[in-house]
Amino acid sequence: MTTDAPTGAAQHPSDRIDTSVAHPARRYNYWLGGKDNFQADRDSGDAMAAAFPTIRTAALENRRFLQRAVAHLAREAGIRQFLDIGTGIPTANNTHEVAQAIAPQSRVVYVDNDPIVLAHARALLTSATEGATAYIDADLREPEKILHHPELRRTLDLGQPVALMLVAILHFVGEAEDPYGVVRRLLAELPPGSYLAASHATYDQLPPDVAEAARVATRDGNPPGGINLRSRDDFARFFDGLGLVEPGVVSVARWRAETEPQPRPTVDEVSMYGAVGRKP
Repeated sequence: MTTDAPTGAAQHPSDRIDTSVAHPARRYNYWLGGKDNFQADRDSGDAMAAAFPTIRTAALENRRFLQRAVAHLAREAGIRQFLDIGTGIPTANNTHEVAQAIAPQSRVVYVDNDPIVLAHARALLTSATEGATAYIDADLREPEKILHHPELRRTLDLGQPVALMLVAILHFVGEAEDPYGVVRRLLAELPPGSYLAASHATYDQLPPDVAEAARVATRDGNPPGGINLRSRDDFARFFDGLGLVEPGVVSVARWRAETEPQPRPTVDEVSMYGAVGRKP
C-alpha cells in the first residue's frame, strides 16, 4: 500500500480528515448504521433523509446490489479480478469477501479518496490465502493514476478480464468533470470479456417539482459531496458499447433480486438504477 505525501513530509491519513465537512463515504456509513462518521456527516445525512425519507432503504439496497453483482460475476461470468472504485468504509460482505467465498483465488483492488477509508485499509486487505487484495488512495477523476498505480499492476493482470465496480460513485462526478470520458478511459485499459457494474441515483421517480429542482441544482455540478442525479437514459450511456446482462438497466432493488426477502422495496423508495455490462 502506498500513499502520496509532500516531499520531506510524513503525511498520515488522519492529517487529511476534516470533521467539519460531510464526506460521501462517511455519510453512507451513517445511513448503513455504522459508527465511522462525524456530526457533519450525520447532519448532511439527516438533511438528505428529510427530502428523501427512504434514503436508508436506498443505501441498503445499493449495498445488496453490489453483493449480488459480485456474486454473479464471480460465479456465472467466471471473473477473478475486480477493480472497486469508491470503496467506502468497510462493512460486512465487501467485494473481496463475496468474490473469494465463491472463488478464493479472486484478486481485488479497492480505490477510495477518503482518509478514514485509508485508515481502515488493513481490514480490506484481509484476503483469502489463495487470492489478494490491495488498496489505492486515489479519486475516480484520476483514471491515469489508478490505471498506472504500482499496487494495481502488482495485483491485477490487465491482460485478463476485470470487473470494474462503480457502485454509487458516478453521481458524485459532475458533467464538467467528464464522467463518461472517465469511464471510457478505465474500460479502454481492460481487455475484452471485462465487465462494468454500476449504480446511480436518479430523479426519474421523484415528483415533477422535486425532479425539476434536482435537475436545476445539478446542471453545473455540485460542491464536493453533492449528488448529480441522472435519468435512466443518462445512466445507460455509461454502458454504450457494452452488452448488458439481463435484466438490463433497472432499479437496484430489482436487479437479480429473486432470492432477496419479499416484498421488495418499490422503485420510488430506492430511486437508484443498477446494471452490469460486458465488454465485447
